[in-house]
Amino acid sequence: MKILAASLFAAALAAAASFAVPPPAQAASGAELERDANDTLHSFVRQIGGARELANKAVGILVFPSVIKAGFGVGGEYGEGLLIVDQRPAGYYNMISASFGFQLGAQERSVIIMFMTQSALDAFYRRAGWKVGVDGSVTIITVGVGGSIDTDKVTEPVIGFILDQKGLMYNLTLEGTKISKIER
Repeated sequence: MKILAASLFAAALAAAASFAVPPPAQAASGAELERDANDTLHSFVRQIGGARELANKAVGILVFPSVIKAGFGVGGEYGEGLLIVDQRPAGYYNMISASFGFQLGAQERSVIIMFMTQSALDAFYRRAGWKVGVDGSVTIITVGVGGSIDTDKVTEPVIGFILDQKGLMYNLTLEGTKISKIER
């Protein structure tokens, strides 16, 4: 009886996971990913005062234009992005995470991660799969549309911004998200 119950639980969990974790959409080409990342970054800079100055101070900027999060009990998140160093593409990456607990539905957001020091960027490069909260911390900065960033008060080595479809940033965490290099 215990084996049957465990088997049913495992089957239910697998079924929920298949609905909850969004399959990666048609993979974008490198050129499409670069265009979408640049559009996302330019939109961010237009909307938020101080964002351009902060981006100019960053030694590397990782931009995920579209991160899809979906769940039905078990959830998942996936997105592909571009690392920009010295205003040039420096590699393509994906971000993936899983979550458990009450959740239902799907949402899309954009994520921008800025490496403010060379040592933080070097630490990111050294990892085959960089996990937020384990291999490095990302301080999420929350600012509304029309707000501004005081660039003199940003002192963390790695900072992040999360934008929804309307351009508003909301306070979420990237803790547990794994970022890995991909080929395009």
